[in-house]
Amino acid sequence: MSDNAVSSPAELEEGVSGFTQDWTSDKQTFHAPWGKAMMWIFLLSDTFIFSIFLTSYMKVRITTTVPWPNPSEVFALTLFGHHIPLLLIAIMTFILISSSGTMAMAVNFGYRRNRKAVVWLMGATALFGASFVGMQAFEWTKLIVEEGVRPWGNPMGAAQFGASFFMITGFHGLHVSAGVIYLTYIAIKVGRGDYDRSNNYEAVEIAGLYWHFVDLVWVFIFAFFYLW
Repeated sequence: MSDNAVSSPAELEEGVSGFTQDWTSDKQTFHAPWGKAMMWIFLLSDTFIFSIFLTSYMKVRITTTVPWPNPSEVFALTLFGHHIPLLLIAIMTFILISSSGTMAMAVNFGYRRNRKAVVWLMGATALFGASFVGMQAFEWTKLIVEEGVRPWGNPMGAAQFGASFFMITGFHGLHVSAGVIYLTYIAIKVGRGDYDRSNNYEAVEIAGLYWHFVDLVWVFIFAFFYLW
């Protein structure tokens, strides 16, 4: 955007014509690149969707008259003869939170134009995300095959449990899977030196915004679905 397009207050006409000139001039309040602005808009719309899902879940959980399954028992694993509540979920949460750290470091090294470090850290982040999805697939398989949970029924209590679980965790898992593909693609472009030609690693920061959002959403899912 040209600096000449922004008029100073002294250059504006008075009255309605001045207001029209000011309103129609090519002005920019926040100097945010279009890619970052579009990502923020996308994340805002996604926030509404996840908020609706979690609000609907709380409404169903509070109003159902059938006993709700105890998450500590449903999502427990048996190791060496011991029944450990939420063990897999705790590992998944630790992995996803750790991935936020590696992603933040990748963005930091992107600012420093350290291509090799960015590739390795984004690769580690994508690996963490893929591990999370793999554990979630194991969790789904266990519930479907061993426990008999379905979106339309649940032998352990309220039928809405299965619908809520598969909808919320499935939608989030889809975001994580898309994020793994997204990060891998950006890491490949960094490794090829595509961003060195333009001397702009902004794409790494935009990918980081998406990944941090996915991690933050999981914190709310973990708190509302598994701990409640």
